[in-house]
Amino acid sequence: MTHRIEDVVARGMCVGCGACAVRTAGAIPVTIGRYGVFQARLEGVDAEAIRDASRVCPFSDESVNEDALTQERFAGMPTDDKLGAHLEILAGRRTSEDEVVLSSSGGLTSFVLAELLSSGTVDAVIHVGRATGEQHFDYAISTTVDELESSRKSMYTATTFAEVVTAIRGDGLSYAVVGLPCFITALRHLAREMPELGTQIAVYVGLVCGHLKSTFFAESLAWQGGIAPADLESIDFRVKQPGRPASDYDYAAVSRRDHASRVRRTRDAFDTPWGYGAFQPEACNFCDDVFAESADVAFADAWLPQYQDDWRGTNVVVVRDERVQALLRAAAERGEIELAPLSAEDAARSQAGNFRHRRTGLAVRLADDLKRGLSVPLKRVDPDRTLVTRRRAAVIRQRRRMSRLSLERFARARAADDFEVYAAPMRRAIGRYDLLDAAARGPKPLLRFLKRRVSALLTRTRRQRRKPTATGG
Repeated sequence: MTHRIEDVVARGMCVGCGACAVRTAGAIPVTIGRYGVFQARLEGVDAEAIRDASRVCPFSDESVNEDALTQERFAGMPTDDKLGAHLEILAGRRTSEDEVVLSSSGGLTSFVLAELLSSGTVDAVIHVGRATGEQHFDYAISTTVDELESSRKSMYTATTFAEVVTAIRGDGLSYAVVGLPCFITALRHLAREMPELGTQIAVYVGLVCGHLKSTFFAESLAWQGGIAPADLESIDFRVKQPGRPASDYDYAAVSRRDHASRVRRTRDAFDTPWGYGAFQPEACNFCDDVFAESADVAFADAWLPQYQDDWRGTNVVVVRDERVQALLRAAAERGEIELAPLSAEDAARSQAGNFRHRRTGLAVRLADDLKRGLSVPLKRVDPDRTLVTRRRAAVIRQRRRMSRLSLERFARARAADDFEVYAAPMRRAIGRYDLLDAAARGPKPLLRFLKRRVSALLTRTRRQRRKPTATGG
């Protein structure tokens, strides 16, 4: 059975990219949903528009997959099962300490975009930037390096390019566009279906993605720092701290009331580990593209032992375009960036958990849904519940339940103005996940987990006993 855009939307699998809205000139609206994720709305849309939209939807079987896009754009280039096509695989960062500190990782994404702009390769860059209003972030267009530099750093939130990409059609300018893997794939689909738009998008820049986050993620971080969702003015998701590993960063949330910034260690927030899948949309359970395989260049964090301890951060770069390759080499010769060759194996290893979720985990989720009689997209991963042990399958399923729970419960918490409406059930779900994960790893990890749990329980009991009690006279 063909999985069309109607099935994508009906199953809550829409990622909100906005390709359908662009293709149909706004006949299909894409708006923010109740769980803080943009969603397409098909009610009242005529059949022809829906057919057109289905050919550009990244989760529809009626659009071509990343392998086909790779053959079209990167024919003859070496390919890797995990990375896709590649001219060169690198690790690197900006050499300026001041510049790299202001970046999420090694600063090479913003550096390449600025070089594309200043060299005249493109006239403007389409990217996610900071915005006013409840969403805090939105797709924007930068025509100068200063505009571009003001929107550096990771922005873990739901967005849509529908409005911005619709607005550029026929304006005579060339663009670089930045996006997550599914967004880049959707833009490639648009370029195939709308050649006049395709001529305008000159460079596709991909960001390796663990999973998309609902707008609730920013609100949860802020709430845990003492700023309620309605009071959140802005947030910086990654504030680097010297002396810590690259993965051990802070976040800073700013209150509307006093404009004060609350800086907090990210790992102190209970729901931030990416493996918990908090605030992950359902679409991310059906993605098999980690390294933005249809992008001209893809950037990731170098989560590898040789780079992990450097607080400044390092990028993994998969280059698929000769223009980007030449730009990087010239900048390295000028001493503006540091580059080192990286093996395909190390590049893939830097995203090991990501591949477990999008390949092995995907096989289990596809098989689970097919068994329930649900429509699923045709992926480059075969449905298979036997790839993992029963205990590991239990972990995969619990993670999926946690993603759904986080969205549902946080929506209730916002309505009730009570963080614990979300936090209490989510903490219980995380406890179960940690137990299942320890059991799946084997007897020794399970024993260590149980010892830690008992120790924490005893500590909490002792603290409660030491608390003074009220007495009456």
